[in-house]
Amino acid sequence: MAIDNRNPRPGLLHHTDRGSVYTADEYRKMLSEHGMISSMSRAGECWDNAVAESFFGNLKNELTCGRTFETHDEAKSAIFEYIEVFYNRQRLHQTLGYQSPHAYEVKAVA
Repeated sequence: MAIDNRNPRPGLLHHTDRGSVYTADEYRKMLSEHGMISSMSRAGECWDNAVAESFFGNLKNELTCGRTFETHDEAKSAIFEYIEVFYNRQRLHQTLGYQSPHAYEVKAVA
């Protein structure tokens, strides 16, 4: 979905942990076919993936803390809205100069 929606340029660095999905031959082949460079954290080193760990901490604290979802679809919809509407377009990020990721990317492309 990210490749189809974002059409990344060759050379994009794709960083993940060492989960089975990311180490699978088919997944790594797909990255290579799109000119992406695979980067993986060291085994057992959560600090290598600090950005992702921080994101999931924010998701838990800002969206799900104290909240119960009635259905899987309700949770899925809430997570999608959190990421696409709030986190990427409204939430200000200190590491991006107090801009949203969307605003930061728009400036970087211009």
